[in-house]
Amino acid sequence: MLPTVDAPQITLWVNDEPITARAGWTLAAALLANGITTTRHTAIDQQPRGPFCMMGVCFECRVTVDNIPNVQSCMTLVRDGMRVTLPQGARVLSCPRPGQ
Repeated sequence: MLPTVDAPQITLWVNDEPITARAGWTLAAALLANGITTTRHTAIDQQPRGPFCMMGVCFECRVTVDNIPNVQSCMTLVRDGMRVTLPQGARVLSCPRPGQ
């Protein structure tokens, strides 16, 4: 069933800024409805990426939700108070070297 336009309005936080959405929307739809078209940048040459396929195939819409990285925004329903962080740059990996 498609969400209705009169669904309750909720507030979520993107990079510590409030945005509004309707219950039943995906996070990607909420971001786009609020003018946020870039959800991350590529690690090598900082090319912008954002929701593309809207069905979970391309992984271009990945964001951090409530401190959980690499969440597909097109496959995640919004909820009131959700905290979203748009990744910046390459991810830092901590891999100890042998012998350390």
